[in-house]
Amino acid sequence: MTKILIIGATGSIGTEMIKQLLTKPDVELTLLARHIQTPKPVDQRLNWVQGDATQLPDLMAVMAQQDVVVISASGQLPPIAETVVTAMNQAQVSRLILISSMGIYNEIPVKIGREGNLQFNPALKPYRQAADIVEQSGLNYTIIRPGWFDQGNHDYEVTVKGTPFGGHDVSRWAIADLVCRSIADDSQFGHQNLGINRPI
Repeated sequence: MTKILIIGATGSIGTEMIKQLLTKPDVELTLLARHIQTPKPVDQRLNWVQGDATQLPDLMAVMAQQDVVVISASGQLPPIAETVVTAMNQAQVSRLILISSMGIYNEIPVKIGREGNLQFNPALKPYRQAADIVEQSGLNYTIIRPGWFDQGNHDYEVTVKGTPFGGHDVSRWAIADLVCRSIADDSQFGHQNLGINRPI
């Protein structure tokens, strides 16, 4: 069994990831969230834990024997990234996937809307800071930088760091699918910083 810790499990991307991962028979999920909503998905392979990912004791309580950690949080990303990296190093867990955002490297071209880049949108600064922390962590990371997510069609393209985006939006399904692929194929997706969008 692959043991996966998801931080930010109650968000829209976390919810879609859970749905897709549970279609696979060989995974067990630990789901860490500040506030656990009810009703919540029930499955014998799900372990819901209420906790704060900025607090090292909360993370250490769930980190032991995990194989993969996924950060899919929408707030406090830099302190979460710092604390997760510390906890993973202490627990000797090496595989980390971070959901960040498009635009943190000013990779959105004019035709799509360059005002979404960090140079014009300071709200992206925490996403860039978190990505920098993960890249410098020494862990086996995958950073995923999605476009604006929606419930649209499932087409998507993956771009490497430094490549302009070909589209502005991407479905939640597509982001979760790329996470699942990244978990399944460490050799292809390890130490990668990837954009994901639905090409225009």
